Amino acid sequence: MRATIVQMLRQLGVVNIKPITVSQRVLELIQQENFDIILLGHNASDKITGIQLLEEARYRNFMRPTSGWIFMTSDSSQQVILHAIDSNPDYLLTKPFTVEELKTRIDALIVRKQVLHDVDQAVEQGDLEAAVHACDTISVTDLSYDFAQRYKGRLLLSLNKPTEALALLQERFWQTADKDTGLLVAQALLALKQPEEAIQQLHELIENHPLLVPALDLLAQAYEMHGDMEQARDVLHEASRKSPLGIPRQMELGRIATQTKALGLAEGAYKRSIVLGRSSCYRSPEPYLRLANIRRLEMQDASEDRQIELHNDLDAILNHAEFSFPKDEQLKVKSLLVKSLVYGDLGKRVKSDGLRREAEKRNAQLSDPIDIGRETLVLSGDPVPMLDERPEQTQVRARLPYDEALSDKMNRMAIRHYMAGKYGQAMRCLNMAIEYNPTSGSAILNQAQLYLEVARDQSDRRDERLTMVRRFIKLSIRAQLSEIAKIRQHELFSYLKLSLDQLPRGSLGVLLR
Repeated sequence: MRATIVQMLRQLGVVNIKPITVSQRVLELIQQENFDIILLGHNASDKITGIQLLEEARYRNFMRPTSGWIFMTSDSSQQVILHAIDSNPDYLLTKPFTVEELKTRIDALIVRKQVLHDVDQAVEQGDLEAAVHACDTISVTDLSYDFAQRYKGRLLLSLNKPTEALALLQERFWQTADKDTGLLVAQALLALKQPEEAIQQLHELIENHPLLVPALDLLAQAYEMHGDMEQARDVLHEASRKSPLGIPRQMELGRIATQTKALGLAEGAYKRSIVLGRSSCYRSPEPYLRLANIRRLEMQDASEDRQIELHNDLDAILNHAEFSFPKDEQLKVKSLLVKSLVYGDLGKRVKSDGLRREAEKRNAQLSDPIDIGRETLVLSGDPVPMLDERPEQTQVRARLPYDEALSDKMNRMAIRHYMAGKYGQAMRCLNMAIEYNPTSGSAILNQAQLYLEVARDQSDRRDERLTMVRRFIKLSIRAQLSEIAKIRQHELFSYLKLSLDQLPRGSLGVLLR
């Protein structure tokens, strides 16, 4: 097959080709040399498979932005394809394929890489600001323009500029309905601590793209941020059923399942992580430690005989971990912490305290000590506070720079979302329009109308929404209004005097365009 592909490439005029058997040597070559395109094959029967190399290349940051990756597989099963997508190659090709199919992928990749050369070069050098500016130089008439704008949105998120990213990405998503752009919109909403809006966005994406597993991963994060851990668990369980080969996803499922006391589900996730880790760059002692903690939690409600059985199993799991990772000094500290927790649960405080002191002593001798308090929370399965995060009440949201043109643009986007029935997205755009221009009478009245319609049509949080209507109408009094806007303001005043069941159905007024 490799010889056939080399012959295909030569037919296409490619002369600088380096064929090599799929092995660990592939990663060494990629690290040492700059290849324009990597064609990586996968056969499940190989000792080292292509999908292992793809995953490790992504994990070790060997996938240079200036290189293109085409993943070729003879296994077109859903789990392999979805697992490959997790590593984000440029294209997937299922074998066998024709020379025309190969040419189409290579041509498209070369054209895109040529157009995005300056962007990729800046990213490779670590200058993300320069990469953002390079995205802006790509013409709107270029076939790669949409890709470049999505790239820019991702860069803005990496630069911790979620507000700018959201404004850009929402407009692109409205125009293209591209699923990858929609994912980035959800990421921006989560970065802005807006989980409800992210949940709505992700549900729409998943409805249209049921196999979009990264959307399920993000949805689980959104539910966790919203405080709904059981929903987060169920979503992650669905994601792991569709794409079961990813260790990070299995570990995340185990964590959430442990916190929601679904110990059987957590145990299965950690056991799969151990099995998958035998041939993965994600191999680590962590799933053993978490599995040992499952046994500890099971001991809490078990009979005395069952406790002895579970305790023996817990010790066996930790011994297996230390046998599999004999040079991991941190593992020995973490094992002592787990055992300390067990004896604490059993009421044997002297033994528990002694094990913890031994863990602290060993930890002090490490070249890279762990945070004992935080690690104890992690190992116990308890929620861990975010590091360096200030309490919610002390966070002050930075005001967006005054920009009348951008405010009008966000207002127009809100109108399009409103006309498409996407009220949540319309409200988000209007909020941004008002922040960019607090005197925008159009956006203020639009927001008042939207809240009034939602209060009329939905029974939940009705009083809260009516309060928002009154607030925005009050704000409109101080805004500069056109004659048409003044008529709308008067109509909204009159509607607010009626009970909700007296309001007419449908739109309560034509939004300003």
